[in-house]
Amino acid sequence: MTEINLHHLQQMDQTDPLAPLRDLFELPTDVIYLDGNSLGALPKHTPAHLQAVITEQWGQSLIGSWNTYDWMQKPVQLGDRLGKLAGAEEGQSLVCDSTSVNIFKLAAAAIRLRPQRYKIVTETGNFSTDLYLLQGLQRMLGDQLQVVAVEREAVAAQIDQDTALVLLTHTHYKTGQIWDMAAITSLTHKQGALILWDLSHSLGAMPLYLDHNQVDFAVGCNYKYINGGPGAPALLYVAKRHQTTLEQPLTGWLGHARPFDFDDQYQAAPGIEQAMCGTPSVLANAALECAIEIMEQVDLDALRHKSQQLGNIFIQLIAQYCPEFELVSPTDESQRGSQVSITHPQGYAIMQNLIERNVIGDFRAPDNLRFGFAPLYIRYADIWHTVQTLADIMATGSWQEARFHKRQQVT
Repeated sequence: MTEINLHHLQQMDQTDPLAPLRDLFELPTDVIYLDGNSLGALPKHTPAHLQAVITEQWGQSLIGSWNTYDWMQKPVQLGDRLGKLAGAEEGQSLVCDSTSVNIFKLAAAAIRLRPQRYKIVTETGNFSTDLYLLQGLQRMLGDQLQVVAVEREAVAAQIDQDTALVLLTHTHYKTGQIWDMAAITSLTHKQGALILWDLSHSLGAMPLYLDHNQVDFAVGCNYKYINGGPGAPALLYVAKRHQTTLEQPLTGWLGHARPFDFDDQYQAAPGIEQAMCGTPSVLANAALECAIEIMEQVDLDALRHKSQQLGNIFIQLIAQYCPEFELVSPTDESQRGSQVSITHPQGYAIMQNLIERNVIGDFRAPDNLRFGFAPLYIRYADIWHTVQTLADIMATGSWQEARFHKRQQVT
């Protein structure tokens, strides 16, 4: 393996085709931000656009902005644009609600499409909200539903003739390991079951092919690699072939065929709009629109290539300079998302020390130090400085200071 040095990485930055995109983001000076897999950076033009929406649209046009500025149509308009980034044709995607709410809507709708089946199959150690929502659905339905959560290696064997739905997170939030979407979707369909993919740690970090892979349902988080802002409305995808029979449970007024008739009886809207629930968050949609404008400029294959290179470099440098840590992410770049995780028994304190040194990653219990590589604004040289800073922390033992061990609410 070729030895890596700072000069070589600086040369890679000079020839990086994505390098100019870094200037589109507001990034603090002297900070290396490796937490874009948890909260993406602020696009520079977002504040001005939000100010215009506030002062001109809301401030001057008032309620007329619902029509004049298409406020009510934004979930569909932005959904189609975001869906294109995920490999979906128009009319199958919305931007609405949160990832959690969308998982509940689609999981409940999916099991109604398979009424003679009683199993939902998922993975243990998955992101907590996915598991919690399925557990809540099970409590509501009682014996009608069984949630089978097993280790990754056992998932395929659990998908059988009793399975109504498989829910998996495409890129694992801790390890960064990627499922083979095409293979698992095909296996699920061979058993007559449906699949719901959580794309929260994949969307905006790599090309996705929802239509090509015959995916049934998908959700995705837009405040990570998409950079849509904290709490940004989420992606919801329903393949067209399911839209005529879909019955989502949160039958709010905007999922009605004619919401402004204000009928007492619910009648579902045709197509993807039936998956709507409540009033769109106008300011959040405005921030998300700025982020999508940047993503639409990006060659997703180039994005994925840089992501893989950043991860490979990090893994090699950690092995060379920080042997105290155990790698838990795949070394095979094709099986790894845009993040790398390492573990250490004192991972929390070490990460707090690293953050104080202006290298921002995050910690996931019980011992996981997670580093996200958002290719739009992370430089190759940043990886060198990150590992050298971490090596210095371990060599000096500075992480042992008591202040680094005090747990904060958000880790």
